Amino acid sequence: MFEGLLQPMHLLLILGIALIVFGPKKLPELGRGLGQSIRGFKEAMSETSDSQKTDDK
Repeated sequence: MFEGLLQPMHLLLILGIALIVFGPKKLPELGRGLGQSIRGFKEAMSETSDSQKTDDK
């Protein structure tokens, strides 16, 4: 069902639509915010796994 979903042409189309909707000035801010949220999620997941490892000992 999802074969070939993220081909380069599809990614370019998504980027073009994002530029039209958000504009070129807002897009870097959205990317930065998305990166920070992903980084925070990864840190929270690693803290959770670290606390589980210490609880198991």
